[in-house]
Amino acid sequence: MHTVAVLALSQVIPFDLSTPIEVFTRARLPDGRPGYRVRVCAEQPEIDTGVFTLRAPWGLEGLAAADTVVVPGIADPAAPLAPAVRTALRRAAADGTRIASICTGTFPLAASGLLNGLRATTHWLAADKLAAAYPDIEVDANVLYVDNGQILTSAGAAAGLDLCLYLIRRDYGAAVAADAARLSVMPLEREGGQAQFIVHDHTPAPAGSALEPVLAWIRDNLAGPLTLDQIAAHAGISTRTLIRRFRDQTGTTPLQWLHRARIRQAQHLLETTQHSVERIGAQVGFGSPTAFRDRFKRTAGVSPHTYRRTFGGRQ
Repeated sequence: MHTVAVLALSQVIPFDLSTPIEVFTRARLPDGRPGYRVRVCAEQPEIDTGVFTLRAPWGLEGLAAADTVVVPGIADPAAPLAPAVRTALRRAAADGTRIASICTGTFPLAASGLLNGLRATTHWLAADKLAAAYPDIEVDANVLYVDNGQILTSAGAAAGLDLCLYLIRRDYGAAVAADAARLSVMPLEREGGQAQFIVHDHTPAPAGSALEPVLAWIRDNLAGPLTLDQIAAHAGISTRTLIRRFRDQTGTTPLQWLHRARIRQAQHLLETTQHSVERIGAQVGFGSPTAFRDRFKRTAGVSPHTYRRTFGGRQ
């Protein structure tokens, strides 16, 4: 039987902790036998989760006997990793154990050095922090999970369910995974990636900066065929100066900022109106429905229709 060790660190997120426990303990093989043995392991006998105290029946030695180690998210991603935990994770990896993280559980893996040179994901809110703290990791905030073979990482909350079902599929095939998905009331595979859940707020300019009125004007004129020259003319500066100011104050270009503003407005309209996708594309300044769909999918990770099905109100 495949043994899964769920590593409970201090301030573990209860939802992330329960996800692998529930999914793997309910997985059944075609003959009815359980597919997994699940053990909750921790450095200390008792772990503070923030809302209750968890008593872990297994210590770190449980990682050495596991086929898969799952590291759930923690409330403070910047919390230092205990040397004993780092050693246990590295030793498990050296022994060939499969190691997966859920949400901000990516940070302990990063702190252990197991993600150096690899692609990884985490909750989109923490992605920039992960990239800044660990420049050797290729952070992809637009996916639900990343499979590097032995080391896997997943995005926030529900993406942990996706990852666990994916691991069951890898271990026992699609039929067993589909049965586990039904028990979890989850689709075996979801459309799109984490990008569809990201709120694409406008990159702010410093308060009182020269760009503030320009950005407000752009937001008020999204439906028009705005060009770089038009934006610069409204600002009363050259295009070269405009580009430099955008880079300095927003970290992006004027046209990239415009595209993001249009997609954010389109997301709002898809969530709150029953307007057709074609009409919304025109409302936010795209010259053709095809251009709108392409740009929306590139930014949000899914088509406008899929986004509306996920986030739209009752039709």
